[in-house]
Amino acid sequence: MQIDFTKMSGAGNDFIVIDNRQAHFNLPHEQVRAMCARRTGIGADGLILVETSETADFRMNYHNADGFPGSMCGNGGRCAVWFAHLIGIRPAAGRYRFNAGPGTYEAEVTGEESVRLHMLPPTDFRDDMQAGAWNCHFVNTGSPHAIAYVNDLDKIDVFTEGRAIRHREELFPGGANVNFLEVTAPDALSIRTFERGVEDETLACGTGTVAAALMSYRLGKVASSPVKVTVRSGETLMVGFNDAMDDIYLEGPARVVYRGTITL
Repeated sequence: MQIDFTKMSGAGNDFIVIDNRQAHFNLPHEQVRAMCARRTGIGADGLILVETSETADFRMNYHNADGFPGSMCGNGGRCAVWFAHLIGIRPAAGRYRFNAGPGTYEAEVTGEESVRLHMLPPTDFRDDMQAGAWNCHFVNTGSPHAIAYVNDLDKIDVFTEGRAIRHREELFPGGANVNFLEVTAPDALSIRTFERGVEDETLACGTGTVAAALMSYRLGKVASSPVKVTVRSGETLMVGFNDAMDDIYLEGPARVVYRGTITL
C-alpha cells in the first residue's frame, strides 16, 4: 500500500499529515508507530488523518508517535487547519470548525503559514503537588499538563525529570505531559516539554504552551494577555485569553516541510 503524505511543522512539533477524506486508510497502531519512528520511518511526533465530518468542516484523527490515538494536540490542530486550507477545504462559516476527539474546535488562517486555534476552556486546575523534588501545578487544556517553574531552563534534564513526573500515577492518573517553565518577562515565558505518547522532549507542545500561559497568569507570574511563549525550537507561540479563561487562542506558524510517498 502506498500513501501520499505531507510532513508538517507547528513551531517544531512535527507531524505526518494524510488526506483521508475518501476513508482509504485505517492504519493499525503498529504502522503508525513505524511511520513516526525517526531514522527508520518518516519521523514525527504524531500522525494526523484529515477526514470528513457530518458536523464540521473536517475531522482531525490524531495519533501519538506510539501509534495510539492521542488527546487534543494544539500544534497538530493548527497544522491540520493549514493542510485543510492547502487541499481546498473551505470553512462553511467565517472560521474553520473541526472535530478532534470528543471536542469541536474553531480556527482561522491569519496569514501565510499562520493559524490561530481557539481552545476549549481549561479544567481541573490543581496547585502545589509534590512530585519527588518538584513542586508541580496541573491543568487540563485538552490534554493533561503538569507544570514546574525553574530558574535556568537550559540546564534541566527534561527527559529524566519529565519522565519521572509523567509516571506519578498517584498524582496524575493516566499520566501527564510535563512542562518546565522559566518566566522571562511580564508577558513572556520559555518552555520545555516532555510529552506522553512521544515519551521524550519535543520541540514544541501546543496544549502545553496554553497550559503554561494560563497557569502563569492565574498564579500572577505574568501580568497580561497575550503571552509570548518561546518553545524549544526557538520559535514563538502566542496565547491570548480573557480573565474568565473561556475565550482562549493559540497562534503561531504551521508549515509544510516536504511531501512524499511511503510504501507500507
